[in-house]
Parts: sequence; C-alpha cells; structure tokens
Amino acid sequence: MKYSKIFLYAYLVFAIYFSYTAITRYSTQGIIDYPSILLAATAIFVFFFRKNFMKKFDNKNKS
Repeated sequence: MKYSKIFLYAYLVFAIYFSYTAITRYSTQGIIDYPSILLAATAIFVFFFRKNFMKKFDNKNKS
C-alpha cells in the first residue's frame, strides 16, 4: 500500500510538469499545446480518482 501512495503523488508531479510545459510553450512561442494540457488534466483527474478509491478501499477493510 505504501507504493500506491508514492505513485499517487507521482500523478501530481506529472500534472505540474505538463502544465509547466504548456505554459512555457505558450509564453515563448505563442502555441497552445493541447496534448500537454490534456495530459495535465488527466493526471489531476487520476490523482483525485485514485485518492478517493483508496479511501473507500481503506474504509471497507477497516469494517
């Protein structure tokens, strides 16, 4: 279970990286980088989905 928490926060790291990439590309070249924006949004969604799922799973095991 410890590794799943590490990978959970890895999604946030990927979201920050892809957001940074999209922002820098837009500010330097004026190009809207849709794939990076989509990947950042997906990483944030997966983070919250897995966090909620892990919380439900832990509550089910404690019962």
